[in-house]
Amino acid sequence: MVKVLFVCLGNICRSPMAEAVFRKMVEDEGLTRQIQIDSAATSSWEQGNPVHRGTRKRLAKEGISTSGMYSRVLNDDDLSSDYIIGMDESNIMNIRNFIGKRVVSRVNRLLEYAGEVRDIEDPYYTGDFDKTYEDVTKGCEALLLFIKKYDFSMK
Repeated sequence: MVKVLFVCLGNICRSPMAEAVFRKMVEDEGLTRQIQIDSAATSSWEQGNPVHRGTRKRLAKEGISTSGMYSRVLNDDDLSSDYIIGMDESNIMNIRNFIGKRVVSRVNRLLEYAGEVRDIEDPYYTGDFDKTYEDVTKGCEALLLFIKKYDFSMK
């Protein structure tokens, strides 16, 4: 089982969007028994809150549900993930501070899997959920290809 964790500041916009988009891709590929997907926040500001209405609305256009998803904070159990995916450089710094000297697998920004060294902008501040969706989809497609190539081809 490959474990993937998406992380952003509040776990109400970008990381749950990535979780939901990636979950749909994994389901469409018939890989739900091989890939476990979750998301978390680096802050507790939104803990327990549902996914932001802008994210829910944008994903609904694609027929993707966020039902049952609520913000939660990154915890020690998450460090067993094979892929810890931050949405921006600030998230990466917060994740690395949380990890400290503990050994974990991969910690990368999502768009790095698509060959792009840039952040996924936070629609909480920009209001542009369409752009975030485009970037998240691009990153998730590349991540799935990476996992299929490097994790499943070696088994």
